[in-house]
Amino acid sequence: MKATKQEINHIEKLYEGRKAYHGELHDHAATGGTSDGTRTLEHWKGAMEALKLDFAAILDHKQVKHMYIPQWEDGLFLGGTEPGTVIVDAEAEIKKMHYNMLFENAEPLMDLLNEFKEFEFTGGPEGHFEYPTFTRERFSELAEAVFAHGGFFVHPHPTILMNATDPLQYCFRERMGIEVFYSSMQSDYTKDCYKLWCDILATGYKIYATAGCDHHACCSDGALTTIYADEKRNAAYIKRLREGDFICGPVGIKMCIGEVRMGGDAIFGEENLVVGVSDFHKCVFIPEHKYRLDIIDDAGIVKSFKFSCDKPFYASVKTKKSAKFYRAEVTDLSRDLRIAVGNPIWNKEN
Repeated sequence: MKATKQEINHIEKLYEGRKAYHGELHDHAATGGTSDGTRTLEHWKGAMEALKLDFAAILDHKQVKHMYIPQWEDGLFLGGTEPGTVIVDAEAEIKKMHYNMLFENAEPLMDLLNEFKEFEFTGGPEGHFEYPTFTRERFSELAEAVFAHGGFFVHPHPTILMNATDPLQYCFRERMGIEVFYSSMQSDYTKDCYKLWCDILATGYKIYATAGCDHHACCSDGALTTIYADEKRNAAYIKRLREGDFICGPVGIKMCIGEVRMGGDAIFGEENLVVGVSDFHKCVFIPEHKYRLDIIDDAGIVKSFKFSCDKPFYASVKTKKSAKFYRAEVTDLSRDLRIAVGNPIWNKEN
């Protein structure tokens, strides 16, 4: 059913003071040293402005220096790095993988690299590090340490490198991210990664869906992330990523059960799930198209609503005590294309 005025006021109150920021969580630039991007940060600034992107995570390889060059700007460029590894004892046919470690600035990343001696980090803004192999246990310790140092940990393009039949082999701590939209919303990689994420959720494991273009040339709006943040600051973005209160896709989705927002844990059966959809990025804002909101639990689609993108849309469904989670998706019906995936709210008692 459509949400009541009281429910709309409640969810808007929960998100009061926050604005939708659209950006990229996985990219590379030409910043010298071991970076393998082909465009400078100055170029990125102009390209991002043209595409109306609020932020981009520059995750250059084997170094931290990209976060120290003069063009670096907090709130515009989110920091971190993308190393590679082999999980030597993974139950997988192919044990290779990459991983993204995102931080608001370079200092906590350097602390982490120094803490894990396997990286052989040479220290300082010009320092470099190696790509060590890990056991699964040690790699899980690394993922925990990223969060302990205030960062966010993502398994990017998971199905491209690793090949495992057990979906949990792709996970290393609960509430980390796994890249679901990769390269673009309609790529074959996205289809495979989306299925993997659904298979992980089916096990009961709590993990967040992220997006990333992974561009090394010019920036793109093909696989955006939407974050309702308090301000245009890296710390504000990281806070919501760590909470799971963000959207894989270029559409704003607000969701709550009582006082619990997207990414959290709530008691089901007592209060309705309320979802609001608005803040379409220009890459998907097509007024003549029709859109559909799907409310989904662990058994499948609970309820679907058709709506237009030219004004906010709100829906409400009664929660069931037996459900394990609820989440929301937005599909562009005119293109038969899934364009946004909200992260779940999980049942605290199931």
